[in-house]
Amino acid sequence: MRWDNLGESPAALFGTDVVSRTIDTPEFRGITFHEVRARSIVNRVPGASRMPFEWTVNPYRGCSHACVYCFARKTHSYLDLDTGLGFDSQIVVKVNAPDLLRRELTARRWRGEHIAMGTNVDCYQRAEGRYALMPGIIAALRDHANPFSILTKGTLILRDLELLREAADVTDVGISVSVGFLDRELWRTVEPGTPAPERRLDVVRTLTAHGIPCGVLMAPVIPFLGDAPDQLRATVRAIAEAGAGSVTPLVLHLRPGAREWFMAWLGHHHPHLVRRYERMYAGGSYAPTWYQRRITRQVHEFAREYGIGPYRAGEHRNVRDARDARDTHDTTGAASDADPAGPRDQPAEPTQLTLL
Repeated sequence: MRWDNLGESPAALFGTDVVSRTIDTPEFRGITFHEVRARSIVNRVPGASRMPFEWTVNPYRGCSHACVYCFARKTHSYLDLDTGLGFDSQIVVKVNAPDLLRRELTARRWRGEHIAMGTNVDCYQRAEGRYALMPGIIAALRDHANPFSILTKGTLILRDLELLREAADVTDVGISVSVGFLDRELWRTVEPGTPAPERRLDVVRTLTAHGIPCGVLMAPVIPFLGDAPDQLRATVRAIAEAGAGSVTPLVLHLRPGAREWFMAWLGHHHPHLVRRYERMYAGGSYAPTWYQRRITRQVHEFAREYGIGPYRAGEHRNVRDARDARDTHDTTGAASDADPAGPRDQPAEPTQLTLL
């Protein structure tokens, strides 16, 4: 591992005071936490990314959600950690993240730009239950009225509901929950460390009930396992019934690090699909454009059917605005309960979101 040299250069990610703890309790059994003091916490998104934001905060590296397709697996190799089981069980915890964020938000060079969280690994994974870094992070963003968004599969976000409401009273806050499918057998094997899909939809339901607009990233849509029209329709319907304001599909992509781990999983659980995947992803990390467009078009059609729309960049709404909209909502039901702002125009051409 590269821990020994992490603090010797100005560009080092962490200081040298790394503390590793293996916790032998039922909720953390088999997981080792590497507690580090980060040198920076607000990170610039690579220029080649097509994401609608430029800055991220990631209090953790590695993720106990253990999603076999997770594109962030490759980042563990930068520390000479295993991108397979090591990514799932060797969790780097930036214990100084809240204090460091407060310091960076006050820097003269910082211009209060949007900060995204949960786009690399989930900030509400199980480790957050032990280290509770997010309350301090959200409070810092709230105190500086700095806009932010959170993407998560974790139900632990509900612990911070009141903080989110407070933050959204002073700045733009966007929340998205990731739910790619409803199939429980698929969930148990492909996302073994995550809450069940229906529990994640309960998060959407709870957030919207408290006036916090919430969208769903329908990700990943897994070819040949979760992409049949009846599966897509059922998932979109459940998302709509949970009160989501938007749904955005994202087809499975397999980058180096994740590709090898996913294909090993596929060979074990669905060996008859290996050749089909090799053909589909022969051109690189992404499914063919025609396939992505087909899935996106179908999901958008189902979304229109159930009264919700796709996510749009810059769409994050203030909780205060959402509460005001609810207070003035037409009781005749003329506007959508899921979206107080009313129906949105659909894009002329389906688009695919690309993660980092």
